[in-house]
Amino acid sequence: MALTQQNRKPGNSNRGFASMDPQRQREIASQGGRAAHEKGTAHEFTSEEARAAGRKGGQARSENNRANASSASNQSNQSDVSSASDSLVSEH
Repeated sequence: MALTQQNRKPGNSNRGFASMDPQRQREIASQGGRAAHEKGTAHEFTSEEARAAGRKGGQARSENNRANASSASNQSNQSDVSSASDSLVSEH
């Protein structure tokens, strides 16, 4: 969520791109994009490059999800083992 001039936190600087109104940020970014295209330095993805980037992002997301699920599973298993050992101790 972007901060506008009215709801900025007190004490923050009102200098720089990030402190600008979101609409003004878009206008400036748009001007830069148009200038880069006119100059010929803007990169335009081919369909193959876009496909490869999407595949790479999907693989990274999948790996992160797997790692997070594994971590959560390990924490759950450790909790189960801990409560099982606690109940064994309390029985004796």
